[in-house]
Amino acid sequence: MIKHVSKLSATLALTSTLGLAWLTGPAWADSQFDDNLNKLQHAWVIANYQTPDNAKEAAFKQLTEEAHQLVVNSQNAPEAQVWEAITLSGYAKAKGGLGALKLVEKSRDLLLGVEKTQPEIMQGSVYTSLGTLYYRVPGWPIGFGDKKKAKSYLEKALQLNPTGIDANYFYADYLSETGEYKKAIDYYRKALDAPARPGRADADTERKKEAQQGLAVAQTH
Repeated sequence: MIKHVSKLSATLALTSTLGLAWLTGPAWADSQFDDNLNKLQHAWVIANYQTPDNAKEAAFKQLTEEAHQLVVNSQNAPEAQVWEAITLSGYAKAKGGLGALKLVEKSRDLLLGVEKTQPEIMQGSVYTSLGTLYYRVPGWPIGFGDKKKAKSYLEKALQLNPTGIDANYFYADYLSETGEYKKAIDYYRKALDAPARPGRADADTERKKEAQQGLAVAQTH
């Protein structure tokens, strides 16, 4: 079960960090969309890695609202839908309990919708995110978790982006989760050697810390 994190009424100063300037209808421009998506990605790093555990739920709740607004204002741009799904997953992890299951179901459904139309968008992020959900969410009768589906999706992500940091890290994490530690070592190392992503230096730094930690654990088995 996803770890429960107690609710906190304290507000988080994330709105000023985001500073999203929304445009709607014909005023929407690609440059504005890219700017807002970039701000959302950096805000996710803050919420996921730099926010205290007792404030994460509030942070991710706000972030999911911002992400959904991006989806609406971009007329359901697939990149925005993928990021709404990612924020929902983070919110679920922070929230915990049965209420988290509804959030991960919504995240999954968004990703499945994008998979039907543009599965290869964002270098396989759809597959990486779906795979991660399927191995981290509890299986039946509690949730929809499915290790076989997880492996299939994560391998598709690797086919599309064999040197990608997320594709390699989450496949390594899956392998560790299923006890294949020796095999996981190779993919943790590939994640550590992954090329930098333009504009994602903060996320890359944090992900490599996770990969290093995962590698250290895998090497003890």
